[in-house]
Amino acid sequence: MESLFAALTGDFLGTPVYFWVAFIAIVIALLVFDLGILHRDEHEIEAKESLLLYGFYVLIALAFGAWVWFSRGAQSGLEFYTGYLIEQSLAMDNMFVIATIFGFLGIPRLYQHRVLFWGILGVILFRAILIGVGAALVHQFEAILFLFGAFLVFTGIRMFSHSDDEPDMESNKILIFLRRHFRITNSLRGRHFTVKEPDPKTGKIVTWLTPLAVALIMVEIVDLIFAVDSVPAVFAVTQDTFIVYTSNIFAILGLRALYFALAAAMNRFRYLQVSLAIILVLIGIKIFLVPLGIKIDTLLALGVTISILAGGVLYSLWKTRNEPDISAEDAPETGRLEP
Repeated sequence: MESLFAALTGDFLGTPVYFWVAFIAIVIALLVFDLGILHRDEHEIEAKESLLLYGFYVLIALAFGAWVWFSRGAQSGLEFYTGYLIEQSLAMDNMFVIATIFGFLGIPRLYQHRVLFWGILGVILFRAILIGVGAALVHQFEAILFLFGAFLVFTGIRMFSHSDDEPDMESNKILIFLRRHFRITNSLRGRHFTVKEPDPKTGKIVTWLTPLAVALIMVEIVDLIFAVDSVPAVFAVTQDTFIVYTSNIFAILGLRALYFALAAAMNRFRYLQVSLAIILVLIGIKIFLVPLGIKIDTLLALGVTISILAGGVLYSLWKTRNEPDISAEDAPETGRLEP
């Protein structure tokens, strides 16, 4: 018993082990609740259900942040909430890319939750690796924050200048690679990611990927690409690995729940990317100043991020107030998996 107590109160990456255990237990409970209870029977998730589930995940994140606040201090609590909001802000652009992938591949709403659910498992793993590597680099070479900052500023400027660009799925390098190296069915096979079917050339029974598997792979890789922006952005707020990782995961869990509400009216948020670009530039400047000993107040950073994000959302909704909602399913070209 004493050895177990010592293990739980010992530190892992600068944080007591029992904090990590509590976080992992909460995430596992949420995933079991999501798949085993809420979505035990696959169904199309409507915007209302999506918003309610998102609200539930936000409440869980707020409660977790309050626990961090009262157990580790106000500064840690503020850092958690700021990191959570930054990740939610920057990952919104990811949601629209996912909607484009689903629309292009012709993935119906009935199966989209299945892709997003299994995708979150990859996010939990890959974010842990990426954040662990980033934290180690920052610890060993603080000057790398200059590189992080410059990269975020560059990315923000590039995002601003390409804010009207639409993803070109036909020339997507991930899709081209999958087409060349894997057998892919030209239509869905129900809820299956892979199927055993005859090879048309040899007649042998071989494994094929379905469009559902292609969507899952592309969603995972897209998340990794976007994480290259968002993870360094949270390091601008704190270098505490526990805060960076937990705020990332809670933000992504919530956004995956919100996806169906966003995707139902994706055209209504077309000006949001400009806000995200501004946030990236400001965060890049903030992280660039850290090695110079200039630290911008976390509460100020939180307030500025909320203001810019809210402004982008409200401006987008106002500018598109007379437009009908256009969802991913309304995309004109879908399901083109033939080489």
